Formats: sequence, structure tokens, C-alpha cells
Amino acid sequence: MPEGTDVMAGLKSDRELFLRTVSGVVLVGIIVSGINFGGIFWQLISCVIALGSMSEYYKLVSKFKDCRISPGIGYIFALMVLISAMRGARPDLIAMLLTVGTFVIFLIEIFRKQLTKGNESNAIANSGAILSGVIYIAVPWVSMILLREYSFGRQVLMTLFCCTWGCDVFAYVGGRLYGRSKLCAYVSPGKTWVGFIWGIIGSLVVNAFMLYFYRLPAYPLMLIGIICGTAGQAGDLAESLIKREAGEKDSGRIIPGHGGILDRFDSILINGTLTCLILEILL
Repeated sequence: MPEGTDVMAGLKSDRELFLRTVSGVVLVGIIVSGINFGGIFWQLISCVIALGSMSEYYKLVSKFKDCRISPGIGYIFALMVLISAMRGARPDLIAMLLTVGTFVIFLIEIFRKQLTKGNESNAIANSGAILSGVIYIAVPWVSMILLREYSFGRQVLMTLFCCTWGCDVFAYVGGRLYGRSKLCAYVSPGKTWVGFIWGIIGSLVVNAFMLYFYRLPAYPLMLIGIICGTAGQAGDLAESLIKREAGEKDSGRIIPGHGGILDRFDSILINGTLTCLILEILL
């Protein structure tokens, strides 16, 4: 019986690895194609990923007892900021849209409070949950849309995603082979300090290769490797914290072997935002 159990476990592990590899290759192909084609193709890919990630995020936060969110409002304002970016709106106008969205959500909570005679509204928790989805997910994908519009945007985005993937792969391999000391045991037990350091190294190595391949100036684009190696791993931990507090292992199950969309694009959210911010400041 134990031998049969081991065989079944091995087959299951092989199947999961196969599914993970195939789906990973497909995802990479979609992202790389979108970046290379740019324009409306990349914009639509960004919108689909953003809205899919938000759907998973709202399902997670809806598990908290104080939240009775209206996700439709979040999707509306996410689309507004995404479409504004697609039409070339300035970042300050996008920020103003978020402010308007805040007031609209509070207005809805006022009506909810009145209609239920004060029993069915928790304005702070509900508005915070809705807005955090837009700010945490949609705005970073706005950054990715804006980055593609730079004259060297294709190269920057390719470097950004490759550094993020390189960090993930190095962190996973280093953590599995040599990891002992836990990085954040109460948030993500599988992550180790060795994996964290390997992730930084992996991101920097990939960054250097991409800059050499594209013949791009080291400064300020070498900062992408640092961002992806450090902030990207923090972004991964942030999503792990949300899932742990919601009592879920994955944000979803739409991607075979990987989990949800948000699981696969959690690190790129902060990476893309910081990269866009740095380029806006320095260039």
C-alpha cells in the first residue's frame, strides 16, 4: 500500500509539473507577443489580466466578515483608469478619477445605510476593499500600458518581465536547494532568506543580459533588476498575506498548475509601478 501511494503521489506530481510548464509557456508567449506587438493588442491583454486579477482579489476580500463590497463599482472605475491610459491621459487625470471614485463609493454606502436603516453598511471596510482593488491592481497595469508608449518601451517591458521571471526562478531553485531560515514564516512558510538572496541575484543577472542584448544604457534601467529582485518579492509576500488572512491557498484556479491570475502577476504589480515612476522622474 505505501508503495502504491508513493507511485500515485509521484504521478500526481509529474502531472502538476507538466501542467505548470505548459501553462507557463503559454503565459510567457502571450505576454511576449503582447509586448512585441504593442498598441491595442498589449492594452487589451493588460486590461484582461487586470480585471481577472481584480475578480480574484474581490473574491478574497469578500471572505472578510466586515466587507459587503459591490465589485461592479470597482470594475467600472478600473476600466475608466485603464481606458484613460489607453487614450493617452496624463497620470494626474487618472489620480483625479480615483478621487471621484472614492466619493461615488461613499455615496453608494450612504444609500445602503439609509435603505437598510443603518444595518447593512460598513463604509470604511467596503470602500477600502473596493478602492484597494483598483489601486493595487488596475493602476499598476496602467503603468504597464504607459511604459509601452516610451520610444524604448518594448525593451523596458521585456526587461521588466524577464527580470521578474528570473527572480522567481532563482528564488525557487535557491530556496529548494539551500533554504533553511524562513523569510516570513507566518505569511509564506515556503520562502527563505537564501531564496530571497538568490532572487535578487537572478534578477540582476537577467537585467544585465537584457541591457547587453538590447544595447540599452545601464543607468537608469539597471534599477529594474534591483526593483524586481527586492520589491517584486515583497509584492509576492503581500499577496500571500491577503490569501492567508482570507484562508485560501491560491487566488484562483484558472491557470493549471499555477492557481489564479493574481498568483502569477503579483510581483509585476509593484515592479511595473516603480519602474514607470522612476522613468517618469529621471527621463
